[in-house]
Amino acid sequence: MLEIGTGSGYQAAILSRLGSQVLTVERYRTLADRARARLEKLGCHNVEVLLGDGFDLPAGAGNFDRIMVTAAMQQIPETLTQRLEPGGILIAPVGPQHGIQTLIRMISTDTGFKRRELVDVRFVPALPGIAREL
Repeated sequence: MLEIGTGSGYQAAILSRLGSQVLTVERYRTLADRARARLEKLGCHNVEVLLGDGFDLPAGAGNFDRIMVTAAMQQIPETLTQRLEPGGILIAPVGPQHGIQTLIRMISTDTGFKRRELVDVRFVPALPGIAREL
């Protein structure tokens, strides 16, 4: 499982209890460090917290059965859809930064991607890069 946007680590902790190996990526160092410590304290040893850019994952990160994005994107980048295993599912809020977005589910199939709009939502914007230290 890949999660883009670690935040507090709450979702990563839930996913870890479902038996998944979880890689969660956070662009803010303070959030990544706090989530890493919190997850360690909770015994979530199958979660790796990576400080990085969710739009530009390291080549060695691999491919995933599931990808969850927790911030709104104008569109789902090919860099993420290419990381889906066959039959894999990606969930992401798509739409304008300061408006209503739609939660999209994409399934990787033998013939491409099957896309379905699920529900209207409002998320913070997904931003590229690693945040500068303040």
